[in-house]
Amino acid sequence: MTNGNDPRPSKNQRRDAAREKARLLREEQKKRERRNRVFLQAGIGIALIAVIAIVVVIIVQSVRPAGPGPKNMASDGIVIGEGLKVVPTPALAAGADPTPTKPDQTGNVANIRVYLDYLCPYCNQFETTNADQMKQWVTSGAATVETHPIALLEGKSLGTKYSMRAANAAACVANYSPNDFWKFNSAMFASQPEEGTAGLSDPEIVKVVKGAGVGSMSKIEPCITGTNFKTWVNASTNRALTEPLPNSDLKAVGGTPTVLVNGKQYKGSLTDPKEFSAFVIQAAGDTYSTSTPSPTPTATPAG
Repeated sequence: MTNGNDPRPSKNQRRDAAREKARLLREEQKKRERRNRVFLQAGIGIALIAVIAIVVVIIVQSVRPAGPGPKNMASDGIVIGEGLKVVPTPALAAGADPTPTKPDQTGNVANIRVYLDYLCPYCNQFETTNADQMKQWVTSGAATVETHPIALLEGKSLGTKYSMRAANAAACVANYSPNDFWKFNSAMFASQPEEGTAGLSDPEIVKVVKGAGVGSMSKIEPCITGTNFKTWVNASTNRALTEPLPNSDLKAVGGTPTVLVNGKQYKGSLTDPKEFSAFVIQAAGDTYSTSTPSPTPTATPAG
């Protein structure tokens, strides 16, 4: 109902009023759109910063700077001598080349060098077959055993990188409890997972090491779970697979186990201890026949 005292707006006035209202609505819409763009851009910027921060954290955690190698593995391997005692060496400095073990010059010691992967079933065969007689030889001083753990089969454990983690555990034991390395090595093969499985988790590796009677677990456990020697494992593996093996004619490791006796490669049976024993005696005799008597490890394994 209209008031008779108020004149009714003309058609032009109504049209102008409608236009003004439309203009005000358009301006308000533009303001909202500008605010939304600002908020959207700010949100994208914050999200982008968060993504960048996450990527940086992942890179920093996964790509560690090169660190020193473990003590007692300056040759990329650990040398076990008379009485199952380790020949001590300082830690390999970050980025430094390894120092090859000097061959025995007395003619009384056979130098056995083994490149192995703890996931490799053939390495397990060799170790299981020859562990007893090698232990006899080393204990008596007739031989040294130099173990080079490498991660040749890193891609054969469903993405868990078991070979690398197992080799890292070996480096941890060599660094903190070297004279327990023989026990550690035997325990790792006794608990070897099947190739093509996820392998043992870090806590399971710790359990195996502890069960073997290895000392200094308060230091070894965080070293294993933190993969403290990961960069060294990768570097030493790369050297073994791409560079000539010291004191031998081999251009590189072509597979595991690669076994050398006084620099000569053993290519015989992995399940016949007598065949390996004969090779050790022959290799030692060939090396020292022109100077001093060859070492005389027993040809029959213990047990």
